[in-house]
Amino acid sequence: MPSLPQERVIQGPSSLDLNTELPYQSTIRRKVTKKKKKETITANVAGTKFEIVRLVIDEMGFMKTPDEDETSNLIWCDSAVQQEKIAELQNYQRINHFPGMGEICRKDFLARNMTKMIKSRPLDYTFVPRTWIFPAEYTQFQNYMKELKKKRKQKTFIVKPANGAMGHGISLIRNGDKLPSQDHLIVQEYIDKPFLMEGYKFDLRIYILVTSCDPLKIFLYHDGLVRMGTEKYIPPNESNLTQLYMHLTNYSVNKHNERFERDETENKGSKRSIKWFTEFLQANQHDVAKFWSDISELVVKTLIVAEPHVLHAYRMCRPGQPPGSESVCFEVLGFDILLDRKLKPWLLEINRAPSFGTDQKIDYDVKRGVLLNALKLLNIRTSDKRRNLAKQKAEAQRRLYGQNSMKRLLPGSSDWEQQRHQLERRKEELKERLAQVRKQISKEEHENRHMGNYRRIYPPEDKALLEKYENLLAAAFQTFLSGRAASFQRELNNPLKRMKEEDILDLLEQCEIDDEKLMGKTARTRGPKPLCSMPESTEITKRQKYCSSDSSYESSSSSSEWDEDEKEEYQTKKREKQVTYNLRQSNHYKLIQPASSIRRSFSCPRSISSQSPSSAEIRPLSAQQMVPASRPTSGSRSHSLNRASSYMRHVPHCNDTSSTNSHMSDSLRQLRTKEQEDDLTSQTLFVLKDMKIRFPGKSDAESLLLVEDIIDNWKYHKTKVASYWLIKLDSVKQRKVLDIVKTSIRTILPRIWKANNDSSWS
Repeated sequence: MPSLPQERVIQGPSSLDLNTELPYQSTIRRKVTKKKKKETITANVAGTKFEIVRLVIDEMGFMKTPDEDETSNLIWCDSAVQQEKIAELQNYQRINHFPGMGEICRKDFLARNMTKMIKSRPLDYTFVPRTWIFPAEYTQFQNYMKELKKKRKQKTFIVKPANGAMGHGISLIRNGDKLPSQDHLIVQEYIDKPFLMEGYKFDLRIYILVTSCDPLKIFLYHDGLVRMGTEKYIPPNESNLTQLYMHLTNYSVNKHNERFERDETENKGSKRSIKWFTEFLQANQHDVAKFWSDISELVVKTLIVAEPHVLHAYRMCRPGQPPGSESVCFEVLGFDILLDRKLKPWLLEINRAPSFGTDQKIDYDVKRGVLLNALKLLNIRTSDKRRNLAKQKAEAQRRLYGQNSMKRLLPGSSDWEQQRHQLERRKEELKERLAQVRKQISKEEHENRHMGNYRRIYPPEDKALLEKYENLLAAAFQTFLSGRAASFQRELNNPLKRMKEEDILDLLEQCEIDDEKLMGKTARTRGPKPLCSMPESTEITKRQKYCSSDSSYESSSSSSEWDEDEKEEYQTKKREKQVTYNLRQSNHYKLIQPASSIRRSFSCPRSISSQSPSSAEIRPLSAQQMVPASRPTSGSRSHSLNRASSYMRHVPHCNDTSSTNSHMSDSLRQLRTKEQEDDLTSQTLFVLKDMKIRFPGKSDAESLLLVEDIIDNWKYHKTKVASYWLIKLDSVKQRKVLDIVKTSIRTILPRIWKANNDSSWS
């Protein structure tokens, strides 16, 4: 018969120590301290043949996914992608091609669109050689040749396949009679007076990054490749038309010539960097700034031609996506540009899939920088996927429960209801635009910090140049999307589009005031209240009551106005909400220039503002705005000698006698002069500036460093503070924050302004 299992006997002390760890406790601890799975950015590079792309992906710390994975954060393809694929992408994903970009990347499409734009704006598009598209314009070309014969002029033309690449099928002609009339060809006038370098013809490969088409954003990489011919240039004639190594600068053509030089140094060889070329221009007394300006203008004007097509195709792929939202597409383009002997740039063609081959060290150096800086500018984050899923879930819940949806105005509504409805629509529009502006500011700040060797060329900082480009953009929409141009024109002319964050906040505040008027509430005055009219807090009243009765309380508890519970409650609150500031450093305080008042920047409609004696505005506190404090004049010295003495004089002491209180109440009724009020205001600002802000878990020194960083970089932190105030905090939490601030301020103001018993503080 099997024996029963014996009971396990625990050996050890008879009493269990309280510090002894039980088995189940260690199990629970392991579950609680379990680390979260680390998020990584994923990239699908199955569609590229270039190893440099994979190397840059590894350098960025992205994780390469299997070829069939379609959920990666980044998808890179060498060839153009179908619009259906772009439509299926999630908002957190990025793909390296725009739909509709072929309108400028195919030679025949580029020629057709440029011809239309030249007819609309002939003076702005003078950087494209005269072009004919065969077979549609075969007759026009033959007529042009006849005119040249009549004038006894002879020109050279370059013939290219309509959809060719890598120099295949290119030839030079001077007689157009032998050209086939039915082939799909591009015929251009040949630029026979190019800028030469060491006797060789060359062209420039300029790399352009387009991060968004809605709105349009263009970046130019301040480096590239100089691709030289491999035979000394001689102007075209009947004997050298077939010498393609002389007339063509394509790397894919010239690399087959035995004279092609593969030199690792930057100032030799058949392929060099644009960085070296700009140094060459500067050494030869050429204007490098004008060179880059002309290149930038050529690029922007060319992409303006593409913008109507790209924007229309993108919105067809991504319907319902609000303007200014994250673009799922970006594109690195290769512009081939030729310089004539006057250094005027001429557009040859645009490559939407520029080669990222690295046959030489210069290729690796330039193209690595192009890709690495481009991926940094895109700001792909590990949290994008998680945030997108959370946003989709929240939107689904709002649709399910009908939240945040504007109520429809019923027929026969009263004028009051119509006004409220219009006001609500206006507020929703302003809030939506405010969110777009803040997101745009956040993007620009990231771009400015991670631009690397890129430069933003659209939108430009020059307002006159921006206006010029916007006029060209409006003409492009009118030319290519005449049926839909009105809606795009309304978007361009929307007055909210040009407004800054402060202007939108002002409009939102005005909407709140109008709403209160419609609801019959007391209309709030816009702007901050003056210091002398701020209300008195109940905390101060209790303190006065307690202080005035303190002496009698010591002699007899029956004569005290507070009982023991009230006194204990006050002392507890006093310890919790005490405002600390140092009065010993009065000589080191500095006064902010009273040329303006602090403008609200993060609250609407409830704003926390301070106002100096002047009515103009000043920026938030910064070290650059400080000037030494001026001493008060003799006239006001009797009332306020300096910050420390006047402050100590104004503090009501608990052991003051009733005669002293009577004397102080009489002095409060005296009229203050303007100079005295200015001095009191200065003292108030001193004290407010010296108030400490405590951060949980931070020491006073660390808290001070945090505050100084926020003040010094206010432009960067302002949008984050505004977003936290308006979006993260509801009205109840906003009111709590305001109450804390008001309590701290009301603790200071009555002491300095001697208004403890003033009836005006009500």
